[in-house]
Amino acid sequence: MPRTATDPVPRSAADPVPKAGRVWPVGTRPPVVRGWEPPATTYSRGHRGVDLGAAPGVPVRAVAAGRVSFAGRVAGRGVVSVELPGTGTPPLRTTYEPVLASVRKGDEVAAGDLLGTVEGGGAHCARSCLHWGLLRGSTYLDPLSLLPPWLLRAGPSRLLPVAGAPRTPAA
Repeated sequence: MPRTATDPVPRSAADPVPKAGRVWPVGTRPPVVRGWEPPATTYSRGHRGVDLGAAPGVPVRAVAAGRVSFAGRVAGRGVVSVELPGTGTPPLRTTYEPVLASVRKGDEVAAGDLLGTVEGGGAHCARSCLHWGLLRGSTYLDPLSLLPPWLLRAGPSRLLPVAGAPRTPAA
């Protein structure tokens, strides 16, 4: 059946990622220990997420509102996955590991809600980290693309002197 002008346009993995993130999954601006390295093909080498420096026991938070689609163990590590509604078809899904989950499949979460804590003893990073991923269907995307620019900027804003403006005496 052909699509009509009133049918919604289907979205694909190539669609831009909406800036749905509202918080970092750990801390306020964690160090990126290893960045996203997209694989050349489905089965090629790459890094299908980002590793964020985080000590064992650090709280892991949902970066955006959604529904927990998985909370359990995969290859001996705790994994939490959250589906983000309203982000296209198929919807985006964030993943977090290694996480000792405090949520269950089906739970609704808001941005910033606790998903669990970083588990210790993982061999993924040289030092303790959280591996954060983003998928649309089976296509991996850069999870940092979920965050708006104001969350990605390092450090607070600074006021600079304006050339030609009169100086105010210090109190």
